[in-house]
Amino acid sequence: MTEVASARLRAYNVGFGDCLLLTLTYTDNDRRSILIDFGSTQMPRSAPPSRMADVAADIRTQTDGHLDMVVATHRHADHISGFGSGPSGDIIEALRPGVVVQPWTEAPDLATNATAPRGTRTRDAMLAATMNEMHSFAAGARAEGRRLKQGNDFPAVVADKLAFLGETNLKNKAAVTRLMKMGARDAIYTKFGDDLTDPTLIPGVKISVLGPPTLAQAPSIARQARTDADEFWHLAGAWGMAAATGDASGLDLNAVVAPLFPDAVVDLPKEAEWLVPRINRAYVSGMMSLLRVMDGVLNNTSVILLIQIAGTRLLFPGDAQIENWSYALFDAPNSEAIRAELADTHLYKVGHHGSLNATPKTLWNHFEHRSTNGRDPRRLISVVSTLAGKHGTPQSRTEVPRKTLLAELEAKSEFHSTQDHSAAKRPWVDVDVPIY
Repeated sequence: MTEVASARLRAYNVGFGDCLLLTLTYTDNDRRSILIDFGSTQMPRSAPPSRMADVAADIRTQTDGHLDMVVATHRHADHISGFGSGPSGDIIEALRPGVVVQPWTEAPDLATNATAPRGTRTRDAMLAATMNEMHSFAAGARAEGRRLKQGNDFPAVVADKLAFLGETNLKNKAAVTRLMKMGARDAIYTKFGDDLTDPTLIPGVKISVLGPPTLAQAPSIARQARTDADEFWHLAGAWGMAAATGDASGLDLNAVVAPLFPDAVVDLPKEAEWLVPRINRAYVSGMMSLLRVMDGVLNNTSVILLIQIAGTRLLFPGDAQIENWSYALFDAPNSEAIRAELADTHLYKVGHHGSLNATPKTLWNHFEHRSTNGRDPRRLISVVSTLAGKHGTPQSRTEVPRKTLLAELEAKSEFHSTQDHSAAKRPWVDVDVPIY
């Protein structure tokens, strides 16, 4: 093995989720592989029930039965559910990854008893505890969405959105546990400034971590949970446990929905019937607002990787949003040097499924290889893994993927979307990565 001769990125169509396999072939025909995320919260309508297991089986084939590195960018279900219980998780675990990389927020020693007295925890541990309370709230929100859908007096589409947002923000205990243990080496819990370069694992490749920063580096990553967050999310988590049944701890994706007293008769005065739908709408609006806050907080714990192969740079930002990006782009002591490196990006995996706030304009406008010339040999390559219609609305200009961002990507890069590749036999897009 001497140097990388070719590289290929395979982006699997897992609906609203991410699953990216980077395969490196060396001049002596040896191969190394990196799997970045494996999760979904909503499959395309055309996908068979076995899609996740089918994808895992293809990963096994493409890697000759061994993964060198697994990166789980953050704990959202649409990024890690495939590592959980079931056939897909079994297959990936059997590939015995050389190492598993996760954000520093997942380190087991950050787990903190949420009842600990105020002021006795470090800021990092407090954030970890707050995130666990968020998952309990998400479990309750998902259960409420399903309950409301069962009735006839509430819009099904709104109930579906509530249940979807709740499920996205659940902590998949099976996946989290598996990721801790599946690597041949001790797991790496990484942060801004770390260097994951390892010639014994992935020769000839430089891997730099641009996020997430720690709270000491960038307190703003917890901004949306900062105002009395410890107490607030503790109460919200307690509500979630009460609202969801089965395993309602927020740790699993399989909590069932059942009322506490299913045969109880509820008398509702006729003159009050008009009020119930209004109360439900206000109730759901509040839950959805909180879930969007949660979504942003968890996205800002995403690992951001800049991978360099010879003169080629590949950028994988997970779901990082502006609070995460700001440290690398503006606030870090070496931010100017980082911006210069990012300007020379050749392949950009579009952040957060193409949302409006995961591709900062400073980042996009600095990409030197953006070009409207389709024949430009060094034209920027962009890849998005997404499913339209699950997040946001066009009316509020928050739809995912965002139409204006897609227009920019299509006009100024060699653009690839998993939505265009949903065939049952080949649910993926292959992108050849030029080596400069």
